Amino acid sequence: MGSESYYDVLGVPRNATETDIKKAYRNLAKKYHPDVCKEAGAEEKFKSINEAYSVLSDDGKRHQYDQLGHDNFTNASKGSYGGPGGGGYTADFSGFGDIFDSFFGGGGGGGRRSGPRQGDDLLMRIQITLEDAVFGAQKEIEVMHTEQCPECDGTGSSTKKTTTCPKCGGTGQIKQVRNSIFGQMVTAAPCPNCGGRGKIPESACKKCNGTGRTKVKRKVTVHVPPGIESGMRLRMEGYGEAGDYGAPNGDLYIEVRVASNAKFDREDDDLVTQYEITPAQAALGCEVEIETLDKKKVSLKIPSGIAYGTRLRIPGEGVRRRGNFGNLLVRIVIATPKKLSSAERELYEQLLAAEGNAPKERPAKEEREEKKEKSSSESETPKDEKKKKRGFFK
Repeated sequence: MGSESYYDVLGVPRNATETDIKKAYRNLAKKYHPDVCKEAGAEEKFKSINEAYSVLSDDGKRHQYDQLGHDNFTNASKGSYGGPGGGGYTADFSGFGDIFDSFFGGGGGGGRRSGPRQGDDLLMRIQITLEDAVFGAQKEIEVMHTEQCPECDGTGSSTKKTTTCPKCGGTGQIKQVRNSIFGQMVTAAPCPNCGGRGKIPESACKKCNGTGRTKVKRKVTVHVPPGIESGMRLRMEGYGEAGDYGAPNGDLYIEVRVASNAKFDREDDDLVTQYEITPAQAALGCEVEIETLDKKKVSLKIPSGIAYGTRLRIPGEGVRRRGNFGNLLVRIVIATPKKLSSAERELYEQLLAAEGNAPKERPAKEEREEKKEKSSSESETPKDEKKKKRGFFK
């Protein structure tokens, strides 16, 4: 399918409704089904249609697809691990049996064997930093799952040969007939002798006791795409539990949680931080240095007369997603000094007078403490200062 978007595959616009998507899928599935269409490349086209529909028909997957873009979405979880088989991000094709049966006349005939079952899916949760979410990262995780037994190649047999199950006759199912007031009811359940596989080991493998599976721990490298949001799931095909002999493994789903950052918050594709300035800087304006998420220093001009809480924008220093760059929003906080020196107080009093406001009378205790502090500093001789530096005064 290349880089063709899922919307293009189904021939629908990006704002297509659920009904539009389903209608387009049905028409294309009928046209390119391998049992109907004998054109070259029909099978690959059919797979592409299924892949596109499995994503766009699911609200959660469609949201992730729209947010991350086609390339990031389809390559989101390509990785590697020290085990057999490959893996990557693909769509989930489960649940299409009923649709195909209605198209081509299949469906639930008696005696049809269930066939080898796909392995179960696994779910893991990982926590990443805000930096990882913004810029993307490679994460190595450990996965405990079942794989095909290497001794018997997943057959469960030491001879690597299987025989037809005598209990179910190879169907993998056992039928049960029950009488009721409505007549006879026939139900089918997986055969307990072969576990629904229809085959049993010729000679049970000692390593896996005839199950064809072993439990192993693997290290998996996960590609976290830039722009991922907390709660999104990455899917790694084939990294789940081992399936029956001849059936594919299940998938590994990795749910991502983004840890909070002490200096930055995220709002969609923008990052938000705050910077403190003095009342004088707020009144007269100034130029300051802002540290970005990736530790760069960026100059920011603060205009004179800025109000508390105003946000100033630094373009291109936000979230990187689909080739676009969000902004860094700097919230300006005006820090009022809690303690003033004599000189600072005098200047503030002059400012109040210039504004036509009489300075507030200071408490006598505060004045005494300031005079005492001033007297103490003036009474120190150069000799006392030397002793103070040497530690004689504490």
